[in-house]
Amino acid sequence: MPAENTSGQYKVWAVDDVVYGPVNLDTLAEWITEGRVLPETWLYLLDQDQWSRAGEIVELAELLGEHHPKFCKLNHTPLIAGVPPGALRQVRLLDTLSDQQLGRFSQLMQVRKVRQFDTVVQQGKSGDAMYIVLQGSLRVRQLVGDKERVITNLKEGDVFGEVALFDRGERSADVIANQDSILLSITVEAFERMTREMPEVAAPFLAALGQNLAARIRADNTRHNRDILVLRATQN
Repeated sequence: MPAENTSGQYKVWAVDDVVYGPVNLDTLAEWITEGRVLPETWLYLLDQDQWSRAGEIVELAELLGEHHPKFCKLNHTPLIAGVPPGALRQVRLLDTLSDQQLGRFSQLMQVRKVRQFDTVVQQGKSGDAMYIVLQGSLRVRQLVGDKERVITNLKEGDVFGEVALFDRGERSADVIANQDSILLSITVEAFERMTREMPEVAAPFLAALGQNLAARIRADNTRHNRDILVLRATQN
């Protein structure tokens, strides 16, 4: 089957945080004329697999006309403050969301930058948010006496703290930054807003969250059974 021709096709990240398209250059020209696409509007170029501001695309200079800024003076800002364009597509939990759903979901997220050794989540404290690791590394640990027991290490794309979205219960472990990291957080309040106002986003997100929790429970059960076997072997 021949590959789809994506040359000259664009997706548009609109002011309502929804991604529209793909559209061809003729449609894009109409949207520029109507004022729906401005020099600072983010466009996704399918054939180049990257996001760029409309004002940075040389082919659009004539279409933008007198509104076209000097390229060297154009401020290059991300779609979401602190998050590089396209970074959310690297998160497995979000890969079932359409562009439009992901755009709406982005309205709910907050960026949190943490330094190495910062405590993001503290065992015993009430949970009020879940987190996605966008960049960096963290560890989940429990203190047994004066010794640290590392339960797991978290890498880019991993999720933690999601149970708090459902019960605001106490955290079961500490989460410590192994290095400077960038996290996305979704608070309980934002999650409740999503379920009320964005059911078309909440449904696929909850399905993905359920699959993620199920996989974690299975992994924990496997680890627990393995520990029991090792204990029995040492006792024999």
